[in-house]
Amino acid sequence: MAQKRILVVDDEPKIAGVVKLYLEREGFQVITAGDGKQALEKASASPAPDLVVLDLNLPDKDGLEVFRQIRRQSSIPVIMLTGRGEEIDRIVGLELGADDYMVKPFSPRELVARVRAVMRRGAVEQEQGDLVKAGDLQMDMARFEATCKGHKLELTTTEFKLLSALAKSPGRVYSRMQLLDIVQGEAFEGYERTIDAHIKNIRQKVAIHTMEHNCRIETIRGVGYKLEVNPNEA
Repeated sequence: MAQKRILVVDDEPKIAGVVKLYLEREGFQVITAGDGKQALEKASASPAPDLVVLDLNLPDKDGLEVFRQIRRQSSIPVIMLTGRGEEIDRIVGLELGADDYMVKPFSPRELVARVRAVMRRGAVEQEQGDLVKAGDLQMDMARFEATCKGHKLELTTTEFKLLSALAKSPGRVYSRMQLLDIVQGEAFEGYERTIDAHIKNIRQKVAIHTMEHNCRIETIRGVGYKLEVNPNEA
């Protein structure tokens, strides 16, 4: 089995060195970048990294903008790493579709564990490789693409994960914490409300292409959400 390539982006050489050391001990191949320009170049290089550990505090570019540019090019998993402790930074990172988020100072062992967890989730999704159908929706798990009545839905990574989870089990009620755990890998109680924003966006994108009675995300007051489809359409 080929080594998984991890791109570590951090402008502090000592931190990048420690992270590189711990990841290499666990069998990963590690490349590093010290600024946003290098990060974008190495993220789009061939072979592409399998995961990016991205520091948001970079000297030349805003880390969130670097993330946005990476995400426009591919669905590479990204773990955000930063010294910022403000809640707004975490929320923005999660809403943009980050796969995980750690705040400095951090435990290198915990970072390695989170890298492995994100990689496992990605491997499971890739192995499924089948089409998930629910009403007018069709989710291609291997290609990370969603369509509604044949029309492609322009979903963010987080929106895709949420909708695919709901589509796999129509009628099942998921709490906000459960949905957050699905997209993040670890539930953060303070960010439950970000799920509401994602669901609102998904509803708007789906509603353009289908009648509500064929496929709709229902709010279960005080609990969470479920996907309801017309039995004749499922």
